[in-house]
Amino acid sequence: MKRNNIFSIFILLVSIAAINTGCKKYFDQNENPNLVQNPPINAMLSTATQKAALNTQRFASFNNYYAQYLASPSANGATDTYQITDNTTQWNNAYYAMADLADMIGKAQAAGATEHLGVAQLLMAYTLGLVADTWGSAPYTDAFATSGSLTPKYDSEEALYQTSLNLINESINNLKLTTATIKLDATSDLIHAGVRADWLRTAYGIQARFLNKISKKSTYNAAAVLTAVDNSYLPATKEASMAVFSGVNPWAQVAINNAGNLLDGWLSENFVNHMNGTTYGLFDPRLAKITDKTVDGIYIGTRNGEGNRPNTGANTLRNENYVSLSSPLTNRTSPLYIFTYAELKFIEAEAAFRLGASGRTRAYQAYLAGIRSNMDRLQVLLADREAYVNSTTVSVGEANLTLALIFKEKYAASYLSPESWNDMRRFDYQYKNFRLPLGAVLPTFIRRVAYPASERSKNGSNVPAEVPLSTPLWWDKP
Repeated sequence: MKRNNIFSIFILLVSIAAINTGCKKYFDQNENPNLVQNPPINAMLSTATQKAALNTQRFASFNNYYAQYLASPSANGATDTYQITDNTTQWNNAYYAMADLADMIGKAQAAGATEHLGVAQLLMAYTLGLVADTWGSAPYTDAFATSGSLTPKYDSEEALYQTSLNLINESINNLKLTTATIKLDATSDLIHAGVRADWLRTAYGIQARFLNKISKKSTYNAAAVLTAVDNSYLPATKEASMAVFSGVNPWAQVAINNAGNLLDGWLSENFVNHMNGTTYGLFDPRLAKITDKTVDGIYIGTRNGEGNRPNTGANTLRNENYVSLSSPLTNRTSPLYIFTYAELKFIEAEAAFRLGASGRTRAYQAYLAGIRSNMDRLQVLLADREAYVNSTTVSVGEANLTLALIFKEKYAASYLSPESWNDMRRFDYQYKNFRLPLGAVLPTFIRRVAYPASERSKNGSNVPAEVPLSTPLWWDKP
């Protein structure tokens, strides 16, 4: 829900200043006397909802290079070419957020504030998922226990997944209750403006995402995924997003920096070709709502690992495509999306397809609905939307629907989402004409990220032994 009023920003900044960053154990060893040690629960709600959205962007800011939405303008860029990089910032921000959420859960439980408890449990599951889907095993049980350790042991990947699912289930149970002693405050809730029913729908949507993520496992249950989908969003207007910033949307800042020659936010050749007709022979009108044409009047991306095109020098001459300030997704006031109706429909399409013949009609309808929803969010003209959807390569008929088509369209609709890298790995990068980055240091596509230098320094005895970054995570293998 998009909300940019000055009062909301004021409340947000006050609440952030007021909140101690959580449990003073693993991640915050010293009390800061300038911070309020017992903040009101709605101040905690502001911080929790804002951090969830910002962490969504922070994780996407590096894993979107692996999904090849973005590419480095420098040849042999470390992230582009799968070199070991230090993502301490993302790790720390996730744990600071979870520390706040652990405090919020405790306060909500003590007060009987079941709505706040449900939100905190859901955002804890979501944030823990970002960590586990990036690094694999990570501290949780030992880190957030009352007697938490300064050097917490790591929970396994599978245990973290189950913990997230349990938290989501608890969240759903609490968000169903109507007897909360303290209600969600509309101004403090930067995602759903205090509407408990919207949080409940989002909880079911994120549950569907988690259940669908284990599609390679024998325990995958398509029917359970669809049950969660059925309890989630009905109208396309119900989505989880946040649009209250101390400055501008972080993706807009990337575009602003790029215009000032602090180069970042270049679009990958793979993604642009996916949309401009090169790969599939059909121009996708969403591309014009994502980026601007080059000085040559065309759409062209940067190959990952290759860097900017010859003769561009150190500056952007706008002969390649970049994150754009004109896009509904990346302008100064655009919201950051945590979970969308379009994603829900593609989850539904995939799960129904995996049911077999009995789910084929439902899968096809959800597949088309996902495309339309994403195009509407990008403000594509109705005529352009329908021309694309009704083309013979998109409206193939339910008998000709394939998983490849579902993943193809979900990839287009998931631009700048951190979840897209999970889909890449689940689909084994089997997108048409999807190439390894030029100069990749791995023989195959990347599957995980190396543990941060800060974690190896302060908790090295518990950090798992490093494995090749091509090693699949738990859910990424049968």
